[in-house]
Amino acid sequence: MRTTAPRRRARRTLPGAGAAVALLIAVTGALAGCSADGAKSEGERGAQSAPRWNTAPASVAAVGDSITRGFDACSVLADCPEASWATGDDPEVHSLAARLLGEAEAPSRSWNYAVTGSRMADLPGQLASAAAHQPGLVTVMVGSNDACRPSASSMTPVAAFRSGFEKALAGLRAASPASQVYVSSVPDLQRLWEQGKDDPMVRQIWKLGICQSMLAEPTSTAAAATARREQVRARVVEYNEALREVCAKDELCRYDGGAVFQYPFAAEQLSRWDWFHPGKDGQARLAELAHRQVTSAQPPR
Repeated sequence: MRTTAPRRRARRTLPGAGAAVALLIAVTGALAGCSADGAKSEGERGAQSAPRWNTAPASVAAVGDSITRGFDACSVLADCPEASWATGDDPEVHSLAARLLGEAEAPSRSWNYAVTGSRMADLPGQLASAAAHQPGLVTVMVGSNDACRPSASSMTPVAAFRSGFEKALAGLRAASPASQVYVSSVPDLQRLWEQGKDDPMVRQIWKLGICQSMLAEPTSTAAAATARREQVRARVVEYNEALREVCAKDELCRYDGGAVFQYPFAAEQLSRWDWFHPGKDGQARLAELAHRQVTSAQPPR
């Protein structure tokens, strides 16, 4: 009798032990995803709270330089903000704001703080003005004037360009944390030179002081002139890489993937007065590129 009873007790306790192990595993698994008070882990909270890109922002603010001001798009050596790719109301352009908000709503829900001649150093002030509206989207196109200087040696250093963009973006985040940012790449200035260099009238206009680091001696094939143009183009490439890298660190910033730099601007897209700034057709192409990328579920690759 004494030899059989312990065996029966051992058999009865085995199922209970299995249930205890299963319960321990379940509790351990739950603790891996929850804190002691039942809250989700930091990793799970972070995955759920990461901001998502809104493809239909309710307002648009624009900052940047002469391109966003529509310079030379309507008349010689003058701004034409109504033709701006970002916020203009010219139906020939059909700006980004008009495409996103509708032509009726765009004027009251879009703002243009770009200034002709601006460089990266001017961006923090422009973004501060834009942030006052708490815009759903801010468009940034800056850098051409950092490369377009009286000489190649006076171009903005890449380190200063990068730190300027970091400072400007940080200021926007502090003032308007939820604003999305769409960053256009700097155009290929050498391609723009190629489009107008053979026209005598265009060359005369370029002598007025337009982007001399690229456009001085426009027909010269001397080694020094060729090297200077290549230096300017290389600097633009470096600026674009800085824009891409800084933007990538901000979850609500979307860089255009080099779309504007790579766009094959032809004579019909350029101002008929300077063959360097976008005309209305070029402004419309910029608006089209921006709208496609702002409304895409995924950023450009």
